[in-house]
Amino acid sequence: MKKIFYLILILFTTTIQNMDAQKDSTLVLIETTLGNIKVHLYNETPQHRNNFIKLAKEGYFNETLFHRVIKDFMIQGGDPNSKNAPAGKSLGTGGPSYTIPAEFVYPKYFHKRGALSAARQADSVNPEKRSSGSQFYIVWGNVMSDGQLNGLETQLNQGLQKKIFDRMAAEHKNKIMSFRKNRDQEGLMKLQDELIAKSGAEAKAYPFKFTEEQRTAYTTVGGTPFLDNDYTVFGEVVEGLDIVEKIQNVKTGSGDRPEEDVKMKITVIQ
Repeated sequence: MKKIFYLILILFTTTIQNMDAQKDSTLVLIETTLGNIKVHLYNETPQHRNNFIKLAKEGYFNETLFHRVIKDFMIQGGDPNSKNAPAGKSLGTGGPSYTIPAEFVYPKYFHKRGALSAARQADSVNPEKRSSGSQFYIVWGNVMSDGQLNGLETQLNQGLQKKIFDRMAAEHKNKIMSFRKNRDQEGLMKLQDELIAKSGAEAKAYPFKFTEEQRTAYTTVGGTPFLDNDYTVFGEVVEGLDIVEKIQNVKTGSGDRPEEDVKMKITVIQ
């Protein structure tokens, strides 16, 4: 009898925990002219989640367009300037007067097909990788082979070493300028060799490597792995991936804007 009581208690506790998890989750509905997409927002990216909910409740996204669509890559929206935008108008620069700090929850959340991610300005003007206040994209991408992922790992690790080298070079800026001023080519080359060796050692100590979960997703479902840990992923499609496929297949013109407007309305449903 005691064992039965404990079993019932465990089942009851599990049910309560599941109910709490569902209560804490946030679902939003993106209604488009081609169909509906239901998206789950992650609790682990609270600033992006809360901002998206706030804008949705204000009706900020309503009548905006998926203004940038690239087949086999992604669909992007959230530019307020796209509301009632005349044909041919260049879009993609609009948004509120703020940006959002990056919230990378990596490698748990990554750019698998259906991932909801925040658009942002380029690293050259946005080294902190802060997200746009309103623009977002939904990933489509391609299914990749293990060999392609291995090659991408190599490229990303080479890129990592370059970033480390550039950081170290900036730290030695005065010394480099002195070598150049004095035309000390030997000293400059010696320093360069030292920084190459140090940056290579640092990169090897913390190499980029796809997890098994990522490999499984990218080789079966698809996605855009080259964007990982570079743009904030803050949700994922739970229903309507077929609608995302329809949108990413539409005919586009200048600036990757669909020739026929794909409008949206976003509401919070849970």
